[in-house]
Amino acid sequence: MLDRREFLNTTLTAGAAGALHSTGLFANTIANPSVANGSMKSRIVCANQNELLSKQGISVQNLVQLLDSGISKLYDLPADDVWNQLFAKDDIVGLKVNCLAGRGLSTNIELVEAISLKLQKIGIPANHIIVWDRHDRDLERAGYKLYQGRRKVQCYGSNKTGFSRELYEYGSVASLISLILEQQCTAIINIPILKDHGIVGVSAAMKNNFGVINNPNKYHDNVGDPYVADVNMLPIIRNKTRLIICDAITPQYEGGPPYMPQWTWNMNSLVLGTDPVAMDTFAWDVIEQKRREKGFPTLKEVGREPIYIQTAADENHKLGTNNMNNIELIQL
Repeated sequence: MLDRREFLNTTLTAGAAGALHSTGLFANTIANPSVANGSMKSRIVCANQNELLSKQGISVQNLVQLLDSGISKLYDLPADDVWNQLFAKDDIVGLKVNCLAGRGLSTNIELVEAISLKLQKIGIPANHIIVWDRHDRDLERAGYKLYQGRRKVQCYGSNKTGFSRELYEYGSVASLISLILEQQCTAIINIPILKDHGIVGVSAAMKNNFGVINNPNKYHDNVGDPYVADVNMLPIIRNKTRLIICDAITPQYEGGPPYMPQWTWNMNSLVLGTDPVAMDTFAWDVIEQKRREKGFPTLKEVGREPIYIQTAADENHKLGTNNMNNIELIQL
């Protein structure tokens, strides 16, 4: 069995061997697991459990099991081995949630608890796990309890810490970065919601990183293109992100980013991967399928086609692949 350093070196070497991923989002941290397993495809795992939601809410125990199944399939390794090799005991891990819409369309607290339990199981202290978003009020509206201390998992917004003095730039983007990311966290798990977005079409892995910068309001013109892709090119985001776990338990196919319950549905799924472009391509496809099922026009027909996903895959970005032929989708 590989130790953590060998695991990282092996996946990096395997990733560098494939042009598709050699300069992708995780080239400096951990390569796409499918490349490491000898495939040239970006692997996305959609793990589903029909009994996940009940009248009593979401079971953390069921979520832990679903999470383990998904991450094990993503890497073709036992789940505990993957967690041990992705993270070190001295890491400070940021769980970047999406809480803008409040209760109903925010990263589920139970999912964050399940991830926190897995991190603590491998020896990361609870107070070295930071649940965070742009603002305290967003976290509170979504049901999170704020906490800064030494006894348990941290939870607070960037408003508590402020933003960097340094201006981070790429392409059309020039932004300050949350000090939670810049100074506190050594690793990030991106935990977005799968949802429609009324301006840029789709909000999933890449759009969630707008919550890392100080000026996301400036980057919604032209359906977010090329701004969403450019934000995700910032090295500090690329280098610290280890894993993407998209909350697709109750997605929304119209009316986002606010919560519109009439346009949500129970998908009961987690979507796991390391390629944010492949993740967003899958999310886009899921939303379009549901829109067709419900008799809604396509995002292109309503002027919200998320072209930033294609830009993120182009020769200037190479953040991942949007070619469905190069995406290995595994349904559990």
